[in-house]
Amino acid sequence: MPSLQDQLRGLVYSTDEGQLCPDCRRPVDECECQDRAEQERLADLDGIVRIRRETSGRKGKGVTIVDGVPLPTEELKALAKALKQRCGTGGALKNGVIEIQGDQRDTLKRELANRGFTVKLAGG
Repeated sequence: MPSLQDQLRGLVYSTDEGQLCPDCRRPVDECECQDRAEQERLADLDGIVRIRRETSGRKGKGVTIVDGVPLPTEELKALAKALKQRCGTGGALKNGVIEIQGDQRDTLKRELANRGFTVKLAGG
């Protein structure tokens, strides 16, 4: 990551090229940072979908976290939507991690196993 001095000195907008990506300093139209980050995220996965329940930082409200799904972002959004509908609750997709409101571990495990994923329940 560039230092603060480099960030402040860097060219942000040019009339020749338009807006520049802050990471690779290329025009936004030619930037490949998001594609590269998506490929790295998919390469780091081991093929096992892990489901756990978390309450930390949510004022005692529990959410079920689905992590490690080996799908591109667009397919992951569609899967998150289908899982939320299956559970009848709300949720979100954040940084490649699906959050479903409430304790839905058993329902999600059955649904993901039916879709052909290898699923493990993580935590207690």
